[in-house]
Amino acid sequence: MKAPDINSSTREEREDYIRSTYRCIADCDMCGMCKVFHGKQPELAFSDYIEGARDYLSVLADYKQA
Repeated sequence: MKAPDINSSTREEREDYIRSTYRCIADCDMCGMCKVFHGKQPELAFSDYIEGARDYLSVLADYKQA
């Protein structure tokens, strides 16, 4: 599923997308999501996107590993 566009979606739709895309599977050794987001919950890591301040790919680029 593609991330909802910030111009044509609601805050709730964007938050639901982040929660469903980055849900905790309670197996840190298999997932690694916490490491990618530097220990932040996905909702916090993507707060600018959820609030409509920045687009999804812009926020995601902040966490891209070199």
